[in-house]
Amino acid sequence: MKWRIALSLGMLASQVLHAQEIILDKKASLAQVYLPVVESEQLLSMNDLNVEFGYVLYQTEIVTQTENEALELENVRDYAAVYVDGKLQGTLTDNRKKMAIKTEPGKYLLQIYVENIGRITYGPEITDNSKGLFGGITLDGNEIENWKMLPLNVRKFPVKNLQFDVNLSDGNPGFYKGAFNLDAVENTYLDISGWGMGEVWINGKYLGSYWEEEKQRSILIPTEDLTKGENEIVVFELKQPQQKTMKLSQTPVFK
Repeated sequence: MKWRIALSLGMLASQVLHAQEIILDKKASLAQVYLPVVESEQLLSMNDLNVEFGYVLYQTEIVTQTENEALELENVRDYAAVYVDGKLQGTLTDNRKKMAIKTEPGKYLLQIYVENIGRITYGPEITDNSKGLFGGITLDGNEIENWKMLPLNVRKFPVKNLQFDVNLSDGNPGFYKGAFNLDAVENTYLDISGWGMGEVWINGKYLGSYWEEEKQRSILIPTEDLTKGENEIVVFELKQPQQKTMKLSQTPVFK
């Protein structure tokens, strides 16, 4: 009986360890990974920008006349987070290409962060393989023009070179950094519940990507990526800049 109690207590202690909360209290501006800007009257697809995978920021100035105007895109491939003056307005996909822009009448900076989730490699749609934003885009029925497009070097940029700030609390997408301690090294899961879409690095090594619409809400951290003692985590988040914590889990986490 004593042996069973000791074993249960040991298992409980392990679970408590792996349920520890990680506080991501430092932020790095996304501007650090901007690639050269491309300007155009009309939207250019990622193909036209020579971006095979990853992210592109599309931005321009808009003028709103009312407090609720409809933003509508002809093509969104594959996922877009829409910001107005640094405030998230919502998200768009190729199945959901229209949304309301809610502001006071005035002039604003419209920023649309777009990710190419993957390319078609077979089947009848392989010839229709454009990514990013392309075709027409309107606000309250009026065409939006004069775009600046900035490819984002998110995955290939060495995260150790990012400059983080504990006081950077703007509402824009960015990189977040935190640390956690381990008494023992073993396979662990990173619980990304509450986060939207992004990428994760552990101790400078790229771990993988996540998306809130996927059933699985965790990423396996292999043993070889962890160290006994302090470990560092960096997260790029596209649409939930208010999030500040993640958790470690002993088991996978699902919806």
